[in-house]
Amino acid sequence: MNNNRGIMANKKTDMSKLRQMLRLYAQGESKLKISDLTGVARNTLKKYIKIYIDLGMDLSEVDKLSDLELDQLFGDNLMPEPTDRYKALEPLFPLVEKELKKRGMTRQIQWERYIAMQPDGYSLSQFKHHFQQWQRRSKPVMHIEHVAGDKMYIDYAGEKLHLVNKDTGEITDVEVFISILGASQLTYVEGVLSQRKEDLISCCEHALFYYGGVPMAIVPDNLKSAVIKSSLYEPTLNQAFENFALHYSTTILPARAYKPKDKALVEGAVKIAYRRIYSVLDNKVFHTLEELNEAIKEIVELHNNTRMTGRPYSRRALFEDVERSALHPLPELPYEFKRHQQATISVNGHVCLKEDRHYYSAPYHYIGKKIKIMYSTTHVEIYYNYVLLARHKRDRRQYGYTTDKEHLASTHKYLTEWNPERFLNWAESIDGSVREFIVGLMASKTHPEQAYKACQGVLGYERKVGRERLTNACKRAIEYENYSYAAIKSILENKYDFLTYVELASDIPEHENIRGENYYS
Repeated sequence: MNNNRGIMANKKTDMSKLRQMLRLYAQGESKLKISDLTGVARNTLKKYIKIYIDLGMDLSEVDKLSDLELDQLFGDNLMPEPTDRYKALEPLFPLVEKELKKRGMTRQIQWERYIAMQPDGYSLSQFKHHFQQWQRRSKPVMHIEHVAGDKMYIDYAGEKLHLVNKDTGEITDVEVFISILGASQLTYVEGVLSQRKEDLISCCEHALFYYGGVPMAIVPDNLKSAVIKSSLYEPTLNQAFENFALHYSTTILPARAYKPKDKALVEGAVKIAYRRIYSVLDNKVFHTLEELNEAIKEIVELHNNTRMTGRPYSRRALFEDVERSALHPLPELPYEFKRHQQATISVNGHVCLKEDRHYYSAPYHYIGKKIKIMYSTTHVEIYYNYVLLARHKRDRRQYGYTTDKEHLASTHKYLTEWNPERFLNWAESIDGSVREFIVGLMASKTHPEQAYKACQGVLGYERKVGRERLTNACKRAIEYENYSYAAIKSILENKYDFLTYVELASDIPEHENIRGENYYS
């Protein structure tokens, strides 16, 4: 009987009863009433409520936990009164945990330091056991010993924030990028417009600059913008993301499929973001990404400088103490994300960057060669067989030309002086109608340069037939809405510029498919 009573005294509280206690507490019931309703002693009840408050959870999060997870969170309900020896040991655990984050530090070394101070202390195996139990109670998640400077975990929050257009009221979704260092748990959060690879790389780079250094590895949760093909053994990385890692001398280690420990830290950071960032920002309106990120920055700084639950230090203090010095230095130059495009150098010695519809020169003796264009937000580079042929500052003017005269053969160099303004000014000097025709001729082409030779041919007629005839020919072509060199050539050769519509019509044989003079009225 006595043994049975002893067993019952140490029996864990049923998880359904624990859920009932927490639900009643969340509804505002007094501890006395909860104790009466559930039959749980008030001291035990107080212990559970204290754990619940310290965890900073709400009831919806409790409801999502399985009984096993809930049991791991709240531990035994009736722990024996700790001995004096344990009371002397437990205050050392936060420092032990902190020291273990340093590279090369072990529990054996920590125990040796402890036993040197307290010769009558616990054995190594008991020391390890009590430390492990303390960690489970104070940090109730699957535990990993994170080494300082080792890993940065990254992910996107599932829920989005929003921007509101000040003029139209249109709402734009904003992705929320989150990174966290393994050892110190220093957190970085940024709003970004997409999860595309260039935005992911930009966010990772901003995180590295925020931390002031580079960890040994970056761990993405198999993000599509980071990992092309997931695999338990050898995932395929996005080439641009791999290039980014090479630039910063780090490694990409995608979280392993079906390994929740790999994701626990950043998933915890996402939950914290929901509680501490979303709950504050959801009631505010932001019109620009800059405004939103400034507000996020303030909240994140407060979070990083707040004492961690059950610890006498903040994430920022832990970072400065054990992790900053363990990070590798940043390179002198930031990484430039580059896109690439295949193209052929045209007969005029230029290639077109399709995204901007802008043309860049390359050395003339590569005309007709297939080349590769590599371009970033600031520069455009042209390669042939991995050899850099040209590098230009990026210009986003549609149908514009960026030309290095040294790239052009002597027979091509005069083309650099050809531009729309030159031909429009030339036409204006003849007559306004001629200018109007040249404008139409240029507009009829995909790119003005396609019209340059035609413009030269049309305007050259001034020397052949005189200003008056060319002007009348352009007027006639404008009336026909035929903006081409061939139209001017035909009008002048057939002397249609001398004829009135009546005369022109009489010169054309009758036919039901021929347009009459009224067609052009």
